[in-house]
Amino acid sequence: MRVSHRRATVCCLTALSFSLVALTGCSSAGDGQADATAPATSATSSASADEAAPTTAPDGGADPDGTASSAGAAPWAGTKQFVQIDDARTDDGRTYLSVRTAEKNPHPRFDAWVITPGEGPYTEVPMAEDVKVLLSVPLGDEQRAASYSQAEFVSRLTARSDSPRQLLGFDLSFDGEGRVTRLKSLPTP
Repeated sequence: MRVSHRRATVCCLTALSFSLVALTGCSSAGDGQADATAPATSATSSASADEAAPTTAPDGGADPDGTASSAGAAPWAGTKQFVQIDDARTDDGRTYLSVRTAEKNPHPRFDAWVITPGEGPYTEVPMAEDVKVLLSVPLGDEQRAASYSQAEFVSRLTARSDSPRQLLGFDLSFDGEGRVTRLKSLPTP
């Protein structure tokens, strides 16, 4: 009986040892290797900005104290965002946009979008020199988005009063430094 009791004890200790080795192996893999096998969670959307819901910064681009993030902080670097643009300005040859996140929903009767304004402060972001600007009505001339220069975009946006600007929505793509590399206005009724 003592031999069978020892065998049971040895089996239990062996199983416990393997369990501990497995657990310690898992915990040391948690230093970076486990993350590689976990599903990727990224602010960058794999779907096109035309058809996907916006990917937003957790705080809408605001610092924890609620103030707007500085342009140097690159709040949306490497992401795609759906935003409202409150203002645009050019300084020393670079264009800056004052943006905040918003929501878009397909219009129930027209081939257009309904824009739900965001809340919170606007954040100033720079545009890249080689940004692709695509505008559609009412900011552009056509229902389908067409290419415009940065200067044309700024003049068309700033020519509108504040109230109509709140009805406009834009899909923006940002590079790794937080500069806008693609801007596309969405058609609204």
